[in-house]
Amino acid sequence: MAELIDPAADAYATEHTTAFEGAIAAAAAWTRENKRSPEMMAGLAEARLLEALAVATGARRVLELGTFTGVGALALAASLAPDGRVTTIEVDPTNAEVARRHIEASPYANRIELLVGDARELLEGLEGPYDLVWMDAWKSDYPAYWDLLVPMLAVDGMIAADNLFWDGAALDPMVTDPSTVAIREFARRVQDDPRVHNVLLTIGDGVMLAWRSGI
Repeated sequence: MAELIDPAADAYATEHTTAFEGAIAAAAAWTRENKRSPEMMAGLAEARLLEALAVATGARRVLELGTFTGVGALALAASLAPDGRVTTIEVDPTNAEVARRHIEASPYANRIELLVGDARELLEGLEGPYDLVWMDAWKSDYPAYWDLLVPMLAVDGMIAADNLFWDGAALDPMVTDPSTVAIREFARRVQDDPRVHNVLLTIGDGVMLAWRSGI
């Protein structure tokens, strides 16, 4: 797919975004050096956006779908007050074990609960309300996640979902694979849902933010 964001603008934005530090930097470096698809981790811009959202909303209870190697969970936990809690879900046991190592080596281990399994199944056993939700798991399940998550959202809570552009595939009507179709359906459901207001940001690979409309 063609570049959606001007590389010069992206580089300029990165230069003017606070760099990863400490345990988060270590987890990100390990991921870049050891994973075939390091782009699956929360990028610098997305991680700092999540931090900003957590601070702005005063989040205490955070839910993450898609732990991967733990970078996003660590970034979220670092932005919370000491009594804050991140519950993060990872379906792949190998990724979960890597994430657990990164979490346990960090100062934020007591703020993070890592659950291993299918998010659709595990969500049915969790109780809200959640102040902030970060979705970066199976794209084909995004519509199902939406239906499960909105009722679990706090009154002033927010849902953030990654990969709404899907490397440009979501913008191309000729692309009809299940993941791309599901992402388009998710975007439609968010846009048409009277319970929320929303904005699709062009940051990274497209980040959708949705919050209760007050209706």
